[in-house]
Amino acid sequence: MKRYPLTLFLLSVALLLLACLSLALGSADLSLSSLFAGLCGREGYETERAILLYVRLPRLLAAMLAGVGLSLSGVLLQDVMGNALAGPNTVGLNAGAGLFAVLLLALAPAAAPLLPLAAFLGATLAALLVLGLAEGAGGGRHTVILAGVCCSALFQAGISLLTAIDTDLLSEYSAFSVGGFAGVRISALILPAVLILLSLLAALLLSPRIRILSLGDSAATALGVRVRPLRAVALLLAALSAASVISFCGLLGFVGLLVPHAARRLVGPSLPRLLLTAPLLGGALLVAADLCSRLLFAPSDVPVGILTSLLGAPFFLFLLMKGRSRHA
Repeated sequence: MKRYPLTLFLLSVALLLLACLSLALGSADLSLSSLFAGLCGREGYETERAILLYVRLPRLLAAMLAGVGLSLSGVLLQDVMGNALAGPNTVGLNAGAGLFAVLLLALAPAAAPLLPLAAFLGATLAALLVLGLAEGAGGGRHTVILAGVCCSALFQAGISLLTAIDTDLLSEYSAFSVGGFAGVRISALILPAVLILLSLLAALLLSPRIRILSLGDSAATALGVRVRPLRAVALLLAALSAASVISFCGLLGFVGLLVPHAARRLVGPSLPRLLLTAPLLGGALLVAADLCSRLLFAPSDVPVGILTSLLGAPFFLFLLMKGRSRHA
């Protein structure tokens, strides 16, 4: 596709412009000159530097990283499972992270700073459980989806039970369950950034073989692909990427579902192209959503997860109705 390099270039420019706007606009708008002066640490711009380094820059980096990680996870899940409805929130990853977060708050409230680690472990273990159940039932693509839906329902039931027993948990869990970037520190982004980058590199290296899975298990096996191990590796990469995001911003819904579809509209079904396009698009989407959440409802800071749900829920219903009309 000849327009593919142009698409990458335009998405990169859009992301850069949105990043500049995110740094400049807020409760205290910064001019272009004060923005650069603050970033460079010039004398007399200490206030601007503090705003940039401790508030806006961490939020910007968190939004970009979350967009990359969730989009990567969504691309892998949809491609490996051959299901347009696959995403981190539809296969149990978000629910697993939420359950472990509630368990930590219930059993060790003083360990609340370990909430990101608990969420990371929950999402990863949820992926392993889904894989184990799917393998026990045959290991097919549709089996993985059904196992994810069942595990997600089970995890949500556990969350509901714990919050019903201890109502104080509900208020502590609510901010995490919506998802957002307020209060994120750059130090909390280092490990997730490394894990997401490694997941992206591994996905790119495996993309030619992963793409063969879309032909179906029988055809892929005939072409020499070891289907189950490859599917397991791809799903674990998707889980690692999504879990890394959940660890610092909570349960952002529908990004991993929405962005891969939009990326396919731009560059087609080629997996290597999607693995580069979707993260750029996801980063731009979440930077724009975070900017809107700060500006449209100022002085209130609305969690960005509310905006992504408002965008994603209608799109999810659209995909359901589209799939139903095809099988009618």
